[in-house]
Amino acid sequence: MADESRVNRAARPPGNSALRERLKELFRYHLLHTEAKDQYTATRLNQYRSAALTVRDVLVRRWLETQQTYHRSDSKCVCYLSLEFLLGRMLGNNLINLGLFDEETRALRELGYRLEDLQEMEWDAGLGNGGLGRLAACLLDSLATKEFPAYGYGIRYEFGIFSQRIHQGYQIEIADNWLRYGSVWEVPRPDRIFLVQFYGTALQYNDEQGRLRYEWVGTDDVVAMAYDYSVPGYGNRTVNNLRLWSAKSTREFDLEYFNDGDYVRAVENKDRSELISKVLYPNDLRYQGKELRLKQEYFFVSATLQDIIRRHLADRGELDGLADRVAIQLNDTHPSIAVAELMRLLLDRYGLSWERAWEITVKTFSYTNHTVLPEACEKWPVGLLERLLPRHLLIIYEINRRFLEEVSRRFPGDTDRLRRMSLVEEGEEKRIRMAHLALVGSHAVNGVSALHSRILAQENFRDFYDMYPERFYNVTNGITQRRWLLLCNPGLAELISRAIGARWITELEHLKNLRPLADDGAFQAEWHRVKAANKARLADEIWKMIGVRVNLDSLFDCQVKRIHEYKRQLLNILHAVYLYNRIKAGPAEPFVPRTILFAGKAAPGYAMAKLIVKLIHAVAEVVNRDAEVGDRLKIVFLPNYGVSLAEKIIPGADLSEQISTAGTEASGTGNMKLALNGALTIGTLDGANIEIMEEVGAENIFIFGLTAEQIAASRRTGYEPARIYETTPDLKRVIDMIAGGYFAPAEPDLFKPLVASLLGEDPYRVLADFASYARCQEEVSLAYLDRRAWLRKSILNVAGMGKFSSDRTAAEYARLIWQVEPVPVPLRQEGPDLPGL
Repeated sequence: MADESRVNRAARPPGNSALRERLKELFRYHLLHTEAKDQYTATRLNQYRSAALTVRDVLVRRWLETQQTYHRSDSKCVCYLSLEFLLGRMLGNNLINLGLFDEETRALRELGYRLEDLQEMEWDAGLGNGGLGRLAACLLDSLATKEFPAYGYGIRYEFGIFSQRIHQGYQIEIADNWLRYGSVWEVPRPDRIFLVQFYGTALQYNDEQGRLRYEWVGTDDVVAMAYDYSVPGYGNRTVNNLRLWSAKSTREFDLEYFNDGDYVRAVENKDRSELISKVLYPNDLRYQGKELRLKQEYFFVSATLQDIIRRHLADRGELDGLADRVAIQLNDTHPSIAVAELMRLLLDRYGLSWERAWEITVKTFSYTNHTVLPEACEKWPVGLLERLLPRHLLIIYEINRRFLEEVSRRFPGDTDRLRRMSLVEEGEEKRIRMAHLALVGSHAVNGVSALHSRILAQENFRDFYDMYPERFYNVTNGITQRRWLLLCNPGLAELISRAIGARWITELEHLKNLRPLADDGAFQAEWHRVKAANKARLADEIWKMIGVRVNLDSLFDCQVKRIHEYKRQLLNILHAVYLYNRIKAGPAEPFVPRTILFAGKAAPGYAMAKLIVKLIHAVAEVVNRDAEVGDRLKIVFLPNYGVSLAEKIIPGADLSEQISTAGTEASGTGNMKLALNGALTIGTLDGANIEIMEEVGAENIFIFGLTAEQIAASRRTGYEPARIYETTPDLKRVIDMIAGGYFAPAEPDLFKPLVASLLGEDPYRVLADFASYARCQEEVSLAYLDRRAWLRKSILNVAGMGKFSSDRTAAEYARLIWQVEPVPVPLRQEGPDLPGL
């Protein structure tokens, strides 16, 4: 990382020696009294924890004041339900948002420490997997910065999805024990516990008014205990709350078994209960995995809704106004069981009529869909729901019955429409369509890019759009510029602030003021200096992580995202082999040096994705060792991709690979992060790429490949990948090398499944787009040779990224869907944030 003292100095107040002395005093206090260490015995971990606890001391007072302000204001609040929050490291981000980064840096330096060293001791919070979780984290940051009353809700996973290791080119998954040393940022709340029920039986009875009621009995119960994380806004006093639930057993162990000497069985119940919050996203290929996944979803939804209702009743004393005081956002389909759970609570616990409970439910919920792929929308087997959540299945059946009656009235005689729209998918195994439950039970549904929202309305959910057009919205994703430029790229942040001022930090649209500087030679030289320094740091990281030296003058070509067939890392590595063949065929021919960088995790049960990881490593092994190729082409794969690694890669990238099959990527946010840091995009007209092109200009982005409409047409009319293979000699040679064992001579058939998929169905149209991709990559290489023209495009890309702030995303949700207003936290008159200052 660059010298932290240079981090956007233009946006910072002058040094405050009294504050700096107090920060040092608190650091020493925590080192001695909290960590029980002195300067001679303290480890780097003790030093990090002391620095983080100093920052938490500042947060706590504002945190409490924020909650008190919301309580006094009686304003409507947002509750954001997400199964993932990919927070990354929090020390640097919290310092940035509190305006303390420079002073803490100086304070630590005066004590003999470097902030950048201490930051490396913090583990990424293992609370998410990819873009979905990072979007949730960005939105929380923006909601606090925009001063919206908001609460995040999720699960406190003891272990993250997994820590990725590479052994002989294969992905190996090991436990991501991110809480091994605890987390200084979390606050346990043993006073906030709720009972969550599973299994049992739903019994019917008539109440004293003769109304049919249900009681859920004979259940296995689990306790949900809250752990809170503070979420500070930038440049204000708002500190919102992220509440994560941890599963606890209702009893520590069964004393009867213990007394009989069966110690293992005595603690079985405890272990089984607490497994719910053990690991992010269990492998759901087997029944036990599916059951645990559904348990996780219901567990955090039930605890969350009970907490929301508790807070609402404490403030208002009645439930009728719930939808006027609370907006609950379902972040993707995972929390959609919340629709049935809120109905259960309103009906069974609080005795509301079905009609009143349903009115409150629909007005309270809104739903964000994050996928174009229908198979990614969860469908739970009826048998599993009947066993695990019997009362909820009955409620879903009743919702479906009433809903289909409404459909029949609107579209009489259209039985096929009834089948398509039903919450129950008929077949050999009946399943509940959870996306349909969310659609029916919410007053709003949105996609996350213009193209995605159009596909939802015109294709995936066309029947629902025909019925409820007023419920459909688009809210394009965004990213927080505080983490993804100000924190991760301090050199560029300082350069921008010197040139146009610092308003971009909270109003990203001010980046447009860079446009007049795009042709300024001196500014271009400074821009190049910053990028060169970032590339040097990234090259050092590559050497440190995998022992490969890369050419600093080469084009840094980066594809960093989850490994999935539709994201088409396979297309990228095919092109890498094509480039390798070009060098081998004409070693004396001109060639623009290129470093192709991959990073990303494949799901543990996703065999094809893991085979792609192996292919990347197999090709890299051959290419990187070839003396004839030298440093003209290197292929690197950096393991264990996460937020902290992204913060190191993204500032050094020259080219951003956004090459998903058109019509498959809902939005993407990696494309935004890379473009915001000056990387040029090569991509398809997919997801937010389209909107990025509109903002930065078609001449400043590299677009190739079939459109979503052309892809859809190829599915209707037929597609023959084998014909493309036979008629494209360069591509044929690449595939033949892979199929023939050139990159795996000891296992020549290793990559046959990938080849068979390409030559058979090629569902993601890799071969169809290869020629266009290769031509476009040649345009990239030629453009890179013209440094001034490339720098101009880079500056204009950053200048055009104003739309893609999550601040704008949060404001659109607030205005279009939630109808919430900002509630500023006033400056306190008595006492400072730091005790004793």
